[in-house]
Amino acid sequence: MALCAALSEDKREDVMPLLERVGMLLRSNLNDLIERAEDPEKLCKQLVLDMENQLMQVKTQVAMALADQHLLNKKQKEHTDAVDDWRRKAQVAVEKQKDDLARAALERSLQSEQLAAGFAQQLEDQAAETELLRNAYQRLERKLSETRSMCDMLITQSRRARATVKANAARGSGSGQKSAAVARLKESVERMQASNVASHMLLETESVEDRIGALERDERIERLLLELKERHPRLS
Repeated sequence: MALCAALSEDKREDVMPLLERVGMLLRSNLNDLIERAEDPEKLCKQLVLDMENQLMQVKTQVAMALADQHLLNKKQKEHTDAVDDWRRKAQVAVEKQKDDLARAALERSLQSEQLAAGFAQQLEDQAAETELLRNAYQRLERKLSETRSMCDMLITQSRRARATVKANAARGSGSGQKSAAVARLKESVERMQASNVASHMLLETESVEDRIGALERDERIERLLLELKERHPRLS
């Protein structure tokens, strides 16, 4: 379980920076970026390229998250089935009056039960992370579509504005007409809504005192053994 937790931590270290970068793209305001850009066309093309790259990375992470979720579900089921299997073996041992074997089988059943619970928790956390990545992918996909359309419009307007500035400059109206053209360009662009990607906390490890845990486990094994014997009074 410690190894599984370590792997989950490593995976989370890869996912969270990606979600932070996606969040920056989702929160970006194209108007502000254009206002500071010396070359609006170049900026638009770079912004679209960045979004396409991030979208591909998020898509890859979604596929990996789904695969991990499937694996965790399989592991959880395996250990759940093992609990029942070891209980059946303990029952057989009791019927054969092999208390030592019954205790050993019950010990294994409790171990499987603990592992099944651990995988169940990881499965729940993984499902939440998968949903988070899916939402990030869908939002970034919409943002990319909006940005492409807006960039097409901005590039067209920017070229037209430069042409207007040149024409006005030729007529001696220079800087005043340029400022008016830039102002009209800004007013024509709709302000994009800011979106925050929520950070995600995954997998919290619980610890117990080993001795107390062993005592509780032994007590539970003895109780289960007694229950098995009570079902067969002649073996008590």
